[in-house]
Amino acid sequence: MTWFSRWARDPVLVGMALLLSLFGIAMIYSAGVLNVPNPVTEGAWRRQLLWLGVALVAFTAVSRIRSGWIEWLSLPAYLAAVVLLAATLLIGTGAGTAEGVGRWLQLGPIRFQPSEFAKIAAVLAVAKVLADRQHPPENLKDLAAPSLLIALPLMLVVLQPDLGTALAFVGILFAALFWAGTPALLLFLLASPGIALILAFDTRVWSAYFLALAAILYFVRYRLYLAESFVVILANLTAGTIALPLWTSLADYQRNRLLVFLDPAMDPRGAGWNLIQSQVAIGSGGFLGKGFTEGTQKRLDFLPEQHTDFIFSVVGEELGFLGVAVALTLFSVLLLRVVSAAERSGDPFAGLVLFGIFGAWLVHIFVNVGMTIGLVPITGIPLPFLSYGGTFLLTCWVMAAVTVRLAED
Repeated sequence: MTWFSRWARDPVLVGMALLLSLFGIAMIYSAGVLNVPNPVTEGAWRRQLLWLGVALVAFTAVSRIRSGWIEWLSLPAYLAAVVLLAATLLIGTGAGTAEGVGRWLQLGPIRFQPSEFAKIAAVLAVAKVLADRQHPPENLKDLAAPSLLIALPLMLVVLQPDLGTALAFVGILFAALFWAGTPALLLFLLASPGIALILAFDTRVWSAYFLALAAILYFVRYRLYLAESFVVILANLTAGTIALPLWTSLADYQRNRLLVFLDPAMDPRGAGWNLIQSQVAIGSGGFLGKGFTEGTQKRLDFLPEQHTDFIFSVVGEELGFLGVAVALTLFSVLLLRVVSAAERSGDPFAGLVLFGIFGAWLVHIFVNVGMTIGLVPITGIPLPFLSYGGTFLLTCWVMAAVTVRLAED
């Protein structure tokens, strides 16, 4: 079948992905139009256009794979992804503005980011494990296998370090567990150590939270084994204990990112620069924006990573509220189509895969947009289909192909 015949299987979903990709290439081109040329952004749109061609070929190929083969390949793909992630810790290289971190593998002339492919593999593996169960997760023991499947690649990604991409794995896990019918209480208990880690920086807040958690465990003890309640309490105590040592172990730039999230003005020319310039760019765009390629914050190269992590800031400055609304509408339609496909699917594995993809994309969109306007701390996480990045664009289109293929059955 041709690419167009596959497009016809779900013209709305594929159309949104294509519009976002072309929109992204246009904004990447604009990001390279600077008063003083920057070799990093110059010509990036041509490379992204080439990657889009590769991605469409991959879309055509993957969308023709039998759904049974996709399920069969889930665990081998997961193992391969883990091996590649481990390899980045040994022989990984940097790229572009991230030359100092080893997130890429170089195979001859080809350089790719294993963490992007690992997201697809993680979605498939978790879906396979949950689909093979005869009933929805009923206790914390039932959550152990899918949680461990996610924890391994997540930790390997954190060690690169790439905290932004690591968040996508969290989204995949909770999306898949939710779709599998996991009770909300179990999802909360699974997330509770992370919540405790965040709240531990205020002793009074953490103490109140811990007492509330203990009360919840006491009143629902008939639904949990005693050992499970003990593990939850121990995990939350451990999170509270390691919060300070973990904070001191962070690199200076990582600590500063969290601090300036609370108060960007504390270091306006240093750690707070990225957020301040992003907010200025988006705020100055007004309703219609300053015009395509005419953004002053962008042209003066004040915006950081303007073709990758902060591409949304370029949209806000040059196309204004209207451009931002169009972009968010395209994303919303894309996400709704994935959810609709999951709802229509009669196969448990397919439904879990589709909603896992929804979780990964939702985290990317929410965190990327949120960090540009100060809703969440700044992390290095790109915007699906829009941000520059060949491996990321290819991964997004492969996810789209898997969605189209599994939605057919």
